[in-house]
Amino acid sequence: MVSPSHFATFAALVFVMVIVPGPSVLFTISRALTVGRRGALLTVVGNAFGVYTQVVAVAFGLGAIVAGSAAVFTVIKFAGAGYLVYLGVQALRHRRKLSDAFHAAVPASPGPAWKVVRDGYVVGFANPKSIVFLAAFLPPFVEAGAGAVPVQIMLLGICLPVIALICDSVWALVAGAARSWFARSPRRLELVGGTGGLVMIGLGAGIALNGRAD
Repeated sequence: MVSPSHFATFAALVFVMVIVPGPSVLFTISRALTVGRRGALLTVVGNAFGVYTQVVAVAFGLGAIVAGSAAVFTVIKFAGAGYLVYLGVQALRHRRKLSDAFHAAVPASPGPAWKVVRDGYVVGFANPKSIVFLAAFLPPFVEAGAGAVPVQIMLLGICLPVIALICDSVWALVAGAARSWFARSPRRLELVGGTGGLVMIGLGAGIALNGRAD
């Protein structure tokens, strides 16, 4: 099975990747600003499940296909980008609901928990950069002679969602606290909703335009 040294080294590599703010961090912050701390934390949970689904896909060969096929990579990339843009547009459309909730003294609701988790899952699973990272960096840490290669990959890969869950939750809490400050003014709160929506749209556009050399 996986040796402790390989596991620790891969975990350190994952931590370095996760700690640098990237698409998942920006998405988490924008969700904290638009739907609040609870919604952002649920999004982080969904994102972690989505990423681990990628780990399973890599374990059974999909990662190698994505890494080697420009067509598959492009389909996944545009699916994720399109979903982010959709969420951003929705945040812009409903930004005034945040200030309405303020007037009614009722916290703005991100909707049913399962839908928020689903949004995070879709974004996490459709992130092409993470699946290519997994496909590139997981295999070197696998001990082929030990057998059960898919199981080894899934054991190693659990580092990514766990570390991302911890780090992204910190971002969600910090951004959620900043949102509370904005909530003291209905106009500030509406601005937060619009800003979060623009961030998601920009993030989706950035992913769509970020090509890959083959």
